[in-house]
Amino acid sequence: MSSLSTAVRRTTLYGILAAGALLSVAPYLLTLNGALKRPADLLSTDAWIPAHPATFANFTAVWNQYGMSSFLLHTLSVAVLVTIGQVVFSALAAYALARMEFPGRDWLFWGYLATMMVPQMITLVPLFLMMRELGLVDTYAGLILPTLFGTPYGVFLVRQHFRTIPHDLEAAARIDGANTWTILVRIMLPLSRPILATLAIITFVNTWNNLIWPLIITNSDRTRVITVGISALQGEHVSDLPHIVLAGAALALLPLIAVFLLFQRHIVRSIALTGLK
Repeated sequence: MSSLSTAVRRTTLYGILAAGALLSVAPYLLTLNGALKRPADLLSTDAWIPAHPATFANFTAVWNQYGMSSFLLHTLSVAVLVTIGQVVFSALAAYALARMEFPGRDWLFWGYLATMMVPQMITLVPLFLMMRELGLVDTYAGLILPTLFGTPYGVFLVRQHFRTIPHDLEAAARIDGANTWTILVRIMLPLSRPILATLAIITFVNTWNNLIWPLIITNSDRTRVITVGISALQGEHVSDLPHIVLAGAALALLPLIAVFLLFQRHIVRSIALTGLK
């Protein structure tokens, strides 16, 4: 009786987990399935009916005729540069706030951390005005600079990890003649690879999916990123060319799927470290 009850509980639990997983994955599968359908089939069949015959003509059209290749290249460039910048500057700021002694250090940290509570929408207009005064509207610099030098979340994440590293290691290195820069580069950073990888993955994904700031700061195809490109496609063609919009959305997903497959171990660890999903 006990074993039967256990089997029922496990079956129920697995059923709930399977339903949750299917619900999470279904939008992506439906997007890919719709992108592989012919235009006539897309409008005449239900969304969950498999594409038969499957066609890649939608991908070819959105790639060649609607500038999706340039949108992907712009997005990749911005995401890589922002990720590198945030990892470097967050590590530098976190080390200063975790290990170096100077007047007002804790007040500075908590004041900076408090900016996490400010909604992004509040800072968009002042930020745009600053970029306009600097002549950076519709430029890569305007896209990248606001987040290049780190975020409160990134600094907080790395600082908290630095504080867990024993002070004895740093003291021993100073006895051996190491200066602050050497300690940071040769001791702190190698011991912090997991948290830096976590920060890099979170930053890359957030930058790739960012829509609001690129929508405000760019106004031409010269700097347009993938999220703004898909939004423009949706606004212009969703009623007459839904297969093109779906193909564009599927193309935007592919790099993130590649990142997940390449860094799956780090992504799982980042979820465990930060609790983010």
